[in-house]
Amino acid sequence: MRRSPSLVAGGLVIAVMATLAILALLWTPYDPLVVDTTARFSSPSWQHWLGTDQLGRDVLSNLLVGARTSLTAALAATVIAMTIGATLGITTAVSPRWLDGVLSAIVTVVIALPALLLALVLAAARGPSTSAAVAAIGIAAGASVAAVTRFDADGIVRSSYVLASRYSGASTPLVIRRHVLRNLAPTLAVQASGAASIAIIAESTLSYLGLSTPPPTPSWGRMLASTQQYLLVHPLLMFWPALFVCITVLGFNLLGDGLRERLDPTVAQYG
Repeated sequence: MRRSPSLVAGGLVIAVMATLAILALLWTPYDPLVVDTTARFSSPSWQHWLGTDQLGRDVLSNLLVGARTSLTAALAATVIAMTIGATLGITTAVSPRWLDGVLSAIVTVVIALPALLLALVLAAARGPSTSAAVAAIGIAAGASVAAVTRFDADGIVRSSYVLASRYSGASTPLVIRRHVLRNLAPTLAVQASGAASIAIIAESTLSYLGLSTPPPTPSWGRMLASTQQYLLVHPLLMFWPALFVCITVLGFNLLGDGLRERLDPTVAQYG
């Protein structure tokens, strides 16, 4: 089987970002919360590799901690999305027609509600928090995963080998475990990568709007929000967090494309 450049590139990018996030747990060049007004807007140097912000805080240290914050939130939202999406998608595929209709209608309604709207509702009820943002992103992304999973699972359930298994007396849980989940694995892997990409964008957006990670914890979206007023004078302050968001999203997208090429035989043959 030929090597997928997208899979290698995407996996490398995500591995680097994950390493930076883990590194932030153990070490950062400076305390990201320490304010030094004598070092405001310092240019990149040996002391501060990426410079300092409007409060004299080290930009690199904030980026590293921001990577931990954003990736952790995105991972949690992806787990929620995949759990909801896979469960609903498979359930609708194997359920009676009336239950399929009810669950499909619920999924359609949730898809129509943007993650930002869900976050606003949760923030009004609980106040801005990472957990509220993660829940909103996970639910919104989970509905999209459910729609794709339901379509693929329905085709598997209607296949001849599954029908033969049912006629032989196999129970629904056995059919799901032996046939549906096994054949859905490629789809779920690709969906997980896509959900993570969406989660990174959504979490950064919510942080930018003040609906996710509360201060003073650094996050990429909060870094963008706090430095936007200095864009024309000190553009690098917004450039670095924006770059990290873009690279991470690109990494997840490349990883998803690579997984699709590697796991889907039709794409591998004709893509």
